[in-house]
Amino acid sequence: MDVSTNHLLLKRPVTVKAIVTPRWKDEAQQQLQTQLNQTDQQLQQLEIQGQRAITEIQKQSLQPPGPQVMQQIENIQMQVNQRKSELLEQKNQALQQLQQVQILELNQEVSQGQIESIFRIEPGDNLVEKMQVEILLRDGIVEEIRGDI
Repeated sequence: MDVSTNHLLLKRPVTVKAIVTPRWKDEAQQQLQTQLNQTDQQLQQLEIQGQRAITEIQKQSLQPPGPQVMQQIENIQMQVNQRKSELLEQKNQALQQLQQVQILELNQEVSQGQIESIFRIEPGDNLVEKMQVEILLRDGIVEEIRGDI
């Protein structure tokens, strides 16, 4: 039996961490601020679109509006309020993240997420160790690869 062909290629999650640097903090804060600005714009657009839809329904209906028209207006308002609630929750999360970024200490390691990698496993390998791999970045550059690659 040829031992060299007795292996598997598997996928594993690889944790990506970053070292907090002044540049990393600035970029993270800018990204979160951009996200906050976009959410504010979406909230404004939502209000305008909701008001337009209600005005259009009112224009097309009899005066005073009947129960069917009132139900349409109420439905639009409920949809607007639901979406507004979702956007406000997003905004709140971004604000919390912004606060967290501001209090991070320099040289602290923070998780940036995960990516996948393919690795080779053979008889005798420790699967648990092979699954525990991290990449450490400093300003986007790989500083260290931790684990059994």
